Amino acid sequence: MVKLIVFYLLLLVCCGYALLRGGAPERIGAAIYAIGTALTVLTYRAWAQRFGAVEVGIMALDLATTVALLVLALRARRWWPLWVTALQAVSTVGHLAKLADPQMIRWAYAFLLGIWSYPILAIIAFGTFNHQRRLKRFGSDPSWSSFSGRSGRPAAPMR
Repeated sequence: MVKLIVFYLLLLVCCGYALLRGGAPERIGAAIYAIGTALTVLTYRAWAQRFGAVEVGIMALDLATTVALLVLALRARRWWPLWVTALQAVSTVGHLAKLADPQMIRWAYAFLLGIWSYPILAIIAFGTFNHQRRLKRFGSDPSWSSFSGRSGRPAAPMR
């Protein structure tokens, strides 16, 4: 129970920081992750059945979150969405491990799905911190790559 409280506090702090202080990619990424987490909680099965078999609802949400983060990573002029997408994809692959080995211990399956959440939150916060640093140093921080279709002008080189 303490682990859940710590996680939700970190989720609130990291995503709140990104929503309040981040550029568009940070706000969008934080929203994607926070909404995915909230919907995941709503799809949990009863405690006695949880993680005993493949969590189909969570797998669908993890896949949707991975795809949304991938779209963000392809459009944003930031490095952090690539890392967040990769970690979310690793978590999503955890479902395939349970499919491959239905006898996998429940806690191992739950661990495979959840362990990546902590570095994801740290990376979102660090990406927001870097955005603020670039704003102070350069006065601006373009959000979108020139090929993303979000900007009519070519993007400046990344710093």
